[in-house]
Parts: sequence; structure tokens; C-alpha cells
Amino acid sequence: MATTTLDRPVKAPAFREVSAARKIRNWIATGVMWLCFAIALIPLGWVLILVLNKGLDAITHTGWFTKSQKGVLPDQFAGGVYHAIYGTIVQSAVAAVIAVPLGIMAAIYLVEYGRGWLAKTTTFMVDILAGVPSIVAALFVFAFWIATFGFPQSSFAVSLALVLLMLPVVVRSTEEMLKLVPDELREASYALGIPKWKTIVRIVVPTAAPGMISGMLLALARVMGETAPVLVLVGYSKSINFDVFNGNMASLPLMIYQELANPEAAGRMRVWGAALTLILMIAVLYLGAAVVNKLLTRNR
Repeated sequence: MATTTLDRPVKAPAFREVSAARKIRNWIATGVMWLCFAIALIPLGWVLILVLNKGLDAITHTGWFTKSQKGVLPDQFAGGVYHAIYGTIVQSAVAAVIAVPLGIMAAIYLVEYGRGWLAKTTTFMVDILAGVPSIVAALFVFAFWIATFGFPQSSFAVSLALVLLMLPVVVRSTEEMLKLVPDELREASYALGIPKWKTIVRIVVPTAAPGMISGMLLALARVMGETAPVLVLVGYSKSINFDVFNGNMASLPLMIYQELANPEAAGRMRVWGAALTLILMIAVLYLGAAVVNKLLTRNR
């Protein structure tokens, strides 16, 4: 009886020890990576230490987070940044209310439905928006919203400029999260007779929700520190303004710019204090994005 290859014992491939040269190359590459990481941390650490050193006295001052600069003289260190914090949050929140739904719908279209010239045009426009400088977005809104239609300079105009900066971040982050959803989930839903739109709403989006929410929070943190839109589209106010569509409204970037022109020591303290406050707010958003992503991923 003839023997076949199936009757012969199969030998496992012999283990070959990693050569010394390969180990050396691996150590060198690892060392270079850590060296580049340390070099990149040097300017970041220097900036954080400098801002903490010069701004800590300001933010620990009584009333810093609960009072505005109404009635405060340039050489008097008093009041706080309550009005600027409110303006920063309101302008960013209004931009998020507009940009997040549009970004999610655009990403769903590109991933689930996008075919042909319309999808290519949408992708091209998102890429264009991703490379637009903030000053260009501000000037576009000024020419379109204020110069053409005659609306006054306001916090809402700032939010429109922030929408242009926030939208591509939301689209790209949501698009990548939707692509990570396994196609098997979609196919199983289709096999059960569930329509495509309901599959997207009930299965695809909830599965990608942790990453989507993290991307939205990161996009929000990205626009909170923008300076060009507030310089072009709204004036500075030392008191709080609750009207988004009329009047000047302060924000932390705008307050920093205004106080830079103040030669007094109190003005410099307010600059460093406002800068540290803005850094802390953005850091809280980044940490919030990480916590939300972890909690939602754990509960799935």
C-alpha cells in the first residue's frame, strides 16, 4: 500500500534564535523613538511649567472663577474670568450644536451610502476645510455673514467660524469609527430583514458611539482656544453678555489678547491666569473624552 504525504509525520519548523544584529537594530530603533519622544516633551513641559508658575497666583485669587472684570481698572488686579469662561463655553457649545449633527450625517453618508461624484465632492470639501486656517474661516464668515447680509458682529458669528474648523474633525473621527464597525454586524442585521437605515441607527452608530463621542470632545477642545475668529467677529466686553446674537462677548483667547496691550503688572497676571485657565479647560475636555470612551467601551 502506497504511503501518502498525509501518513508522514509533519515536522515543525525549527526555531531560529534572533540574531544579534537584529537585536541591536531593535534596541537602536527603540532608543531613537524614546529620544524623539523626550525631545518633543521638552517644549511642552517648558510651556506648562512656565504657565503654571506665572498663572497659579492669578487663578487662586479670590473671585477668579466667579467674577468678571466689570469696573476693574487696568492697574488693579481684581475681579476674575467668569465672563470669559462663559463666552468660551457658549461660543464652543453653539458651534458644536451645529457642527456635530452635520459632521455625523456627512460621515454616515460617506461610509454607508457614499458613491459617485457626490461622495468624492464631499470628501474633497472636507479635506479642504481641514486645511483652512482659522483666520481664513473668520474672514469668510465676516464677508458672508456681516458684510453681505448685514448682521452685527456677535458671538454667534464666532460660532459660525468655529463650525468651519470643527466640522472636518468631527467628520473624519466619526468616519474612522464607523469604518471600524465589523461588516458582519451589518450583514447579520440585513439577514434578519432589518432595513439599512435602521441597521445604521440601531447597530452601527451605537457600536461606534464611544469613539465618536471622544472625537467630538476632542474637536470641541480644538476650537476652544482659537483666537482669530474672536478677534475678527466680536468685540471684547469686561462684563458678561448673555445675548449670543448681539453685543460684545468676552472669551479667554480674546481676554488674553486684550490684556497683552496692558503694560501694568495686573494685566500680565491676568494674561497668565487666563492662559492657565484655558489650558485647564482643554485638559479637562481631553480627560473627559478618555473617560467617556473607557466607560462606554466597558459597558458595551
